Amino acid sequence: MINIAIGFDGREAVAFNVLAYSIHRRASLPVSIAPVMLSQLQGVFSRERHPLQSTDFSFSRFLAPSLAGFSGWTLFMDCDMLMLDDVAKLWALRDDRHAVMVVKHQHVPKEDRKFLNEPQTKYEKKNWSSVMLFNNARCRTLTPEYVNSASGLELHQFKWLDGDDQIGALPARWNHLVGYDAPSRDAALVHYTLGGPYFDAYRDCEYSSEWLAERDAMLHAGTSALPAS
Repeated sequence: MINIAIGFDGREAVAFNVLAYSIHRRASLPVSIAPVMLSQLQGVFSRERHPLQSTDFSFSRFLAPSLAGFSGWTLFMDCDMLMLDDVAKLWALRDDRHAVMVVKHQHVPKEDRKFLNEPQTKYEKKNWSSVMLFNNARCRTLTPEYVNSASGLELHQFKWLDGDDQIGALPARWNHLVGYDAPSRDAALVHYTLGGPYFDAYRDCEYSSEWLAERDAMLHAGTSALPAS
């Protein structure tokens, strides 16, 4: 079973559902998907919303290992994504030598605001935490108490690890940053980090037609089969 946690924000509920559909549609192994949803974390997640926080799951994402009982592996991803390949291929990259595995972007945003006029925060390891393969037993620092009290930089810069040598690298195709990375048709997991086609301002972004087609397939009975390649 592939265990996946997807960040949930009510303003992007359609993005969550299309992403989950795109994962199931292409998966060759059984998949369990759970939303990281604040309404389901009462008594576990208690920190107040930070002024620079752009989504509901900016910090709660780091509860994924705890929610799994610090056992096995969990794949976390932001909801503003689209899966274009078999998630089993990503799951197969798990490596017990590492505590967590990410795409190690060298990403410095130029803009100050992003979707819905949310703040665009700049920091080292930007977007590394948007897709994380957690080796849960090696992430025991991420207790609810720690996640509720640690600073944003401590969490998103992986300072809860003993060193960066515990962070494994994933191929870039598993977190393709639309609007930042050079256009690529090899992307396996597309990330609409500035804003996706479900927002009018980003209706014509890279990979917008793929997202809209996925949404339509999800909504219409009899269209769930993948198109011929």
